Amino acid sequence: MRIPFGVMVLAGALAVAGCGQKGLRVLQKPGPGPDEFLILPSKPLSTPENYASLPAPTPGGSNLTDPDPKSEAVAALGGNPSALVSGNGVPSGDAALVTASSRYGVEPGVRETLASEDAKFRHRNRHLGRIKIVPVDRYEQLYRKQSIDPFAVSEQFRKAGAATPSSPPEEES
Repeated sequence: MRIPFGVMVLAGALAVAGCGQKGLRVLQKPGPGPDEFLILPSKPLSTPENYASLPAPTPGGSNLTDPDPKSEAVAALGGNPSALVSGNGVPSGDAALVTASSRYGVEPGVRETLASEDAKFRHRNRHLGRIKIVPVDRYEQLYRKQSIDPFAVSEQFRKAGAATPSSPPEEES
């Protein structure tokens, strides 16, 4: 039996296509066009009540019509948007939380340490399925052993007698 040349070319193309080095989760825009999420609408221009109260212009800085999605979200949820401004220190309402969370000490540079340890972990586990015929979530593959099964944890707490909230039924797979 002879295998048609077209089938061999297709099989070879599929095999080579799976060898590309892509990240854990590849989030790319689908085409060469603009990224619509980078364009933020400005607030409408308005006349200030007092021209003397306007801030001094800062080249390259922000202005009053620039949107600030984080502050707007905090305000919409009933929070204090000024708490987001760095340099304000810890708000007095959060002092007890910061004290309790740092009671065993705070490791300086913990983000950099975790980033380097994670890079080493991913480098050690890079052999996990290099050739893929179909798209696969590499993130889920790499960190599967570190994930928590919420149904098992919930059952463990129920057996220990702790009050646990109800949860949706576990999906059958």
